[in-house]
Amino acid sequence: MTFAQIQGNEKVKQALVSMVDGGRIPHAIMFDEPDGGGAVALALAFLQYLYCQRRHGGDSCSQCPSCNKISKLIHPDIHFVFPVTGGTALSFIKNWRELVTANPFFTEAELGEALGIEGKSSLISVADASELLQALSLSALEGGYRAVLIYLPEKMNQTAANKLLKAIEEPPEKTQFLLVTHAPEKVMPTIVSRCQNIRVQPFVRTTGVSENVLEELSQYGEMLRDLMDALLSRSLSGALDAGERISALPSRESAKAFCKFTAEKMREVFLIQQGLGTMVRADADVSRWAASCRKTFPRTAMSALDRARMLVDRNVNQKIIFTDLVDRLYLQI
Repeated sequence: MTFAQIQGNEKVKQALVSMVDGGRIPHAIMFDEPDGGGAVALALAFLQYLYCQRRHGGDSCSQCPSCNKISKLIHPDIHFVFPVTGGTALSFIKNWRELVTANPFFTEAELGEALGIEGKSSLISVADASELLQALSLSALEGGYRAVLIYLPEKMNQTAANKLLKAIEEPPEKTQFLLVTHAPEKVMPTIVSRCQNIRVQPFVRTTGVSENVLEELSQYGEMLRDLMDALLSRSLSGALDAGERISALPSRESAKAFCKFTAEKMREVFLIQQGLGTMVRADADVSRWAASCRKTFPRTAMSALDRARMLVDRNVNQKIIFTDLVDRLYLQI
């Protein structure tokens, strides 16, 4: 993956190139992205540039041995950690490679499907942390950098996070940590504080997206618009009607996807309200909501949405979940 193959996030790409060219690379970088935002692609392009033997023009050559190995995700000094069910990430590395090489802009749901664990709870376990530390205790096989890409560090349990904290805080020489998160507020604070945080703008897919996916995103947008319009006009009956339509989504996965979609919109509302609108690619609806709701609302809404996702995972009746969600949002907007 080269920087030239990634659309958008020009400032992020320039910052990453400058880090390598200037020899001022933070030992740990955390990419904060919306689901499917392209942070994994950026992380891989950064690693390819870092390892490239013939970099030029602010990009990797894509032809040297290091570039070839990284493009196939088989470089022996680069390790991948991601949440799984029933084992460690290393047990699923073949599935990971197949997914990422085919589509580095994948979503969390697409990863679950590729690993065969869709609909199941996944985590980064102590065993993952132990395997990684064991690998980092050995010398780099090719004599350069060793790197670790951790996808969704918010899914590390407390023991695993504590186990990795010292390595992230004081990594061995020439060891690079890259973390990709969808919820930085859920990552252990002591880990977040050791990382250089980079916000990744959403990757807009113009090709390779099925009509079904585009239709789903459009449907979520319409449902959220109806819900927010009812909430802002203080129409409880209208908000409950919108909640009824949301609860009728056909599966647990689509219900969770709606919650994630809405949480990202609330994060955009929060950033606009904090005077950080340049960090988001907000549409007219988001800007309107930011101007109309309380400044405390986005955080409350994200917490309520997180609770709704957890209840969906536990197979609670969707009508109860989304009626409760509407009530919570109505009281706080």
